[in-house]
Order: sequence, then structure tokens, then C-alpha cells
Amino acid sequence: MLRKVFPFIDWVKIINFSTVKLDLVSGLTVALVLIPQSMAYAQLAGMPVQYGLYAAFLPPLIGALFGSSRQLATGPVAIVSLMTSTALSPYATAGSSGFIAYAILLALIVGIFQLTLGILRLGLVVNFLSHPVVNGFTNAGAIIIASSQLSKMFNVYVDDAEHYYETVYRVIKAAFMYTHWPTLALGVFAFVIMYGLRRINRRIPYVLVAVMVTTVISWATGYEKNVKAPVETIASNECRDLIEKFNAASKESTGLAAKRADLTLMLTAAENEHGKHSMKALEMKHECDLIDNRRSDLREEMTRTRSEIRCFLFTSVTGADGHKNYIPSGKADGAPKGDGSIWRVRMGSSSVDEKAVVMMGGGSVVGAIPSGLPSFGIPKLDLNMVLKLLPIAAIISLLGFMEAISIAKAMAAKTGQRLDPNQELIGQGLANIIGAFGKSYPVSGSFSRSAVNIQAGAVTGLSSVVTSVTAAIVLLFFTPLLYHLPQSVLAAVIMMAVIGLINVSGFIHAWKAQWYDGLLSIITFVATLATAPHLDEGIMVGVSLSLGVFLYKSMRPKVTTLSMSEDRSFQSARDHGLKECRHIAMIRFDGPLFYANAGYLEEKVTERIRAMPELKHILIISSGINDLDASGEEMLSLIVDRVRSARYGISFAGLNEKVLAVMERTHLLEKIEQNNIYSTISHAVESIHASGHTECLESCPLLSVRLVDDTPQLHKKG
Repeated sequence: MLRKVFPFIDWVKIINFSTVKLDLVSGLTVALVLIPQSMAYAQLAGMPVQYGLYAAFLPPLIGALFGSSRQLATGPVAIVSLMTSTALSPYATAGSSGFIAYAILLALIVGIFQLTLGILRLGLVVNFLSHPVVNGFTNAGAIIIASSQLSKMFNVYVDDAEHYYETVYRVIKAAFMYTHWPTLALGVFAFVIMYGLRRINRRIPYVLVAVMVTTVISWATGYEKNVKAPVETIASNECRDLIEKFNAASKESTGLAAKRADLTLMLTAAENEHGKHSMKALEMKHECDLIDNRRSDLREEMTRTRSEIRCFLFTSVTGADGHKNYIPSGKADGAPKGDGSIWRVRMGSSSVDEKAVVMMGGGSVVGAIPSGLPSFGIPKLDLNMVLKLLPIAAIISLLGFMEAISIAKAMAAKTGQRLDPNQELIGQGLANIIGAFGKSYPVSGSFSRSAVNIQAGAVTGLSSVVTSVTAAIVLLFFTPLLYHLPQSVLAAVIMMAVIGLINVSGFIHAWKAQWYDGLLSIITFVATLATAPHLDEGIMVGVSLSLGVFLYKSMRPKVTTLSMSEDRSFQSARDHGLKECRHIAMIRFDGPLFYANAGYLEEKVTERIRAMPELKHILIISSGINDLDASGEEMLSLIVDRVRSARYGISFAGLNEKVLAVMERTHLLEKIEQNNIYSTISHAVESIHASGHTECLESCPLLSVRLVDDTPQLHKKG
């Protein structure tokens, strides 16, 4: 019982000096990859970078202690980070306090969902996500993740469009005009370092090396050139008017948001007191709708204004009084010589401080990261948000677990350790729950870091404990060193990580297995790209189609007729081009016989009767029937009655114990009669063959192999 509750007891027992040495090295190696990755993934999730470090602190430790895999590296991952961002973007602005609170709440919901599935031993529910669907989603997700980093690589800023491909188009369009070349150079340089070192030796902490080198370059060259200046120093009346217009719209929107929140509470109270259709409730609802419409108009106005402001390029010149002024680049003729940099107004989602407008003349860096461990506490619970986030939390839970268990199974095959999927669910669930108490957003098992962990020689979960301790040390003492880390380098880290998620061969493999699996994978891929940023819609398309295929196959299982093949076994006559007996119909039904497909068997039996005018006997090969419900039993009884009323014989061969038990309980066995039940096809053919034939026994296809064109391949009298 203790080992079930505390599974880490098993690997604690085998710890010795040699294992500690290996786990220490592997834990440090993983940490050197995790720390820069976690900051990059935090930004992918729409969170400040320190929350990536928080997610790298507790979850690896808890996942290792309570999971069943000793080498699985838990923490922030690309797909889950992207889904977190897309799930929360409709409810709050990325990076805002509300967004952060919802992300932490989402981690708690994901953890509770996974923990519940694990405790109830329902890990098999992950099978609803078929491999072709996950392959299509993962490939599309990798492309979305990589393209989402283009704005950081080019150091351009655009507003998100309704459809993701429109956002990418905006970024590319802006890149042609406003690319900051030092930013692009640093990003490409970091990518080259990581790719080169990874090719040389995967054990080298290539991510950390790239981060350290580019951070030093950023610090040494003064890469970041952000200054704050009064709006009066901007020598463009048009730009100043747009800033004033943007601030007015932002102020009105903020006021309306507060009023809307108050009205929501009043509306709920009025509905509870007077009813949803009362006059007071309807009036309040109308007022809420008016506010929502006005806020929507304001958001569109702010988006347009922000885009116009971002188009202004300025040259910084120093006046006679020694103060810097920002003159539009096309109008700098005759003015004092500028500093050689191109300056732009930094625009966010909130209003601009007109006394300290942020002017950007260089690249973007991570900036100041708060030092210290996260404060611990229960996430703020909001029942309405819990209900809204529950569907996406379920998808994140299943996707994250599928990724984690796939990695864990691959490593277990190499190490020979026993893997318990339900215990892994418990471990991942607790990692998310405890992580949420420590300000973490949703996490999962990482393929790349788990590979690094096992390649570095990790033996027990102690390696993940070392990784967590290392992340804590960085949070306590080393965050100031990360100030000058370029944002484009974090973008390169993400791009490097998602390269491994692109798997074109997965589409080909699925198509070779079954054409409809390949089609499902392609449809999921296209749907995910088309519906982005609403990734849940893309994967739900794939899940719905895969369930539809499953139901169709269940309702229309393979029903074929058999005849003798060259090796004297009985095979499908159509698939092998075999001639069938004119007097005996051997019908094989592959699949459970239940309410959804019982009528299909009757339909096929009727088809054979109509197609065979010389029919004497029907033999139903039942080896493929592994289950029988009441509807299936009733249909078998009806088939027996109809066949016998038409004066044909009917027998069954290969019935398994489970189906026979159902027939016995319902007395169908008595109706069929025991002498019409055969254990094997050969026994059935031997018994019914003579009674079903009056002539030409030697040339019957059930005794000698004959192809459809009557050319004998094997002739032997039975």
C-alpha cells in the first residue's frame, strides 16, 4: 500500500553512490536545457518568463516522486504552452494579472482531471485520441508554434487577427518594412549554435551555450535601446494625436469593463430574485449587450490606432538645448544628424504614459526577472471560469498525458522497468496541482528533455529532483544575469525544440496502414491550421471523425464468404479469387454482434440467399464474433427462423465461450440445436458437405482449390 501511495520508495531503495553520481550529472544536464526552454515556453503561453521558471521548479520534482517512470522529465512543453495561450486569450490579455490567474487555475483543473482519471484507473480514456489524429495535430501545432515566433525573430509587432494565418501574413508584411537586422542575426546565430552543437554531441547543453553567448553579445553591444521620453519630444502631430486617441479609447474601455463587471453581478442577482425573463433582468441584459458592443467597437478602434502608431519610424536628434527629439525618418532633412538608429513607439494593450513614452531603438530583451521562489497559495477559484475552462482542460490533460506516456513507454522499453499508465496520470496530475500552488501553468512530460535525461545516464527519479533544485537556485540567485537575453534567442530555442515535432513520415505510415487513417491525419492537420488560434476546434474535428470512422466500422464490419485456399485453409473468396461452393454459403462475420450492426448480418445473409439459387446450407463462421448483446442474440434467433422457414440448413462454427454463454442463457442454443454447433470450420464442412451436395463432390471448391476462372491450382479429393 505504501508503494502505491508513494511509488518513489521503489527507486529510493536502489540509490547508491554510483546512481547518485549519474543522477546528479543527468539532472544538471536537463536543468541546463530546461531553464532557457522554460522561459521561452512561458512566453509562448502568454506568461512572463519567470512563470516558466516556476513551472520548472516543483512539477519535475512531484512528477518524479509520484509517477511510475524514473526518467520522464516533467515541465513546460511547447504544445501545452501554445494551447494554454489559445485557451485563455478570449478571456484576458496575455501577460496581464487576470491571464496569469486563469493560467494557474487552468493548471489546477488539468491536474485534478488527470489525478481523477488516474485514481479511477481510467487511463484508457486517452485512446479516444487516435495516433493519426495526434500526428496531424502535432504537426500543425509545430508549424503554428514555429511561425508564432517570427515576430520576435524580426522584432516586429502586430495585432492578432481572427484567423492565425492572417496574423502570420501581417507579421511577414511588417517584416519587409521594419525588420531589425541585429535581432534577426542574433536569432539565426543562436539557432546555428544549437543545431551545430546538437549534431556534434547531444549531451552538450547546446541551449545553454547559445543563451550564454548571445546574452553576452547583447550586453556588450548595447543591443537594447529603450528610452522613455515625454510625448512632446515626438515631432509628429499625427503620431501624438493617435496616441491621445488610443489613450481615450483605452480609458473608456477600462471604465466600461468595470461597469460591465458590476452589471454582471446585478444581473445575476436580478435573475435569481425575479427570474431570467423579468423586466428588470431583461433591461440589465440589454444594458450589458450595449456595453459589450461598445467595447467591441473600442477594441477595433484601438487595434487600428495601434497599428498606425507602429508604422511611424523616427530618427533621434539632439537639439540645441541638449534634449533628444524624435523626427519622422522621411522628414529629417536639414535637422541635426541622428544617432543612426531607427526608433519606434512601443505599443502594448494598455494606455501609453504620455509623460514617459517608451521609444525602441534596438532589440527586445527578456528584461528584469523577479528573484526568489514563487509565493505559495491556493489558486483563486472562479466557478464560471472553471466551467468555461473545463473542456479545454480535458483536451490539454489527454494530449499532455498522451505525450508523456508515449515518451515513458519508449524509455521503459530501453530500461526494462515496469510502467503503470494510471500511476503516471496520478504523477502528472499531482505535478500540475502542486505546481498550481506554486504559480505554475500547465505542464507535461517533455520528449526532448526526457531524451537528454536518459542519454545522460539517469537511473532514478533523483535526477528530476536535482533538476528542480537547480531551477530553485537559478530563481534565488541568477535571474539578474538573464536581463540581456534577446527575445529572438528565446524564439530560436522554441523553433529548435519544435523541429522534432514535425513528422511527415507519420502521414505516410498512417496512409499505408489504412487509407482512412492517413486521411484523418491530413484532415486534422488542415483543420488545426485553419481554425488556429482555436486549437481545440482542430483536434475536436479529428476526434469526431475518428469516432465516426469507428462507429461506421462497428456498424459495417467485414462480412465475407470463405472457400478453400492453396494451403487447404479457408480464406476470403473475394480477396484470394477463389471459387465458391454453389450449395453451401460460408459467411464469416468479423466483429462484435450488437445493436448497431445486427441488421447488417441479416442483410448479408439475405444477399447470399438471393445470389445462390442452388443454396442448401448456410454456415456462419463465428470466430470473429467476440461479443453478443440482446439485439445481436435476437437477430441471430430471427435469422435461424427465417433460414429454416425457407428450408435451408444453418450451422455455426467457431463460437467462443462468451458468445455460447449468452446463447445458453437466452435458450438460443436450444433453438439452434447442439448438433449444428461446430468447434472448427473443418469439422463443420466435413459434417454438412455430403448433405448439401447431390453430385460433383470431387470438384467442389470446399474440397479442392479452384480459382474464379476455374483453373485448378490444387485438386485433391477430401
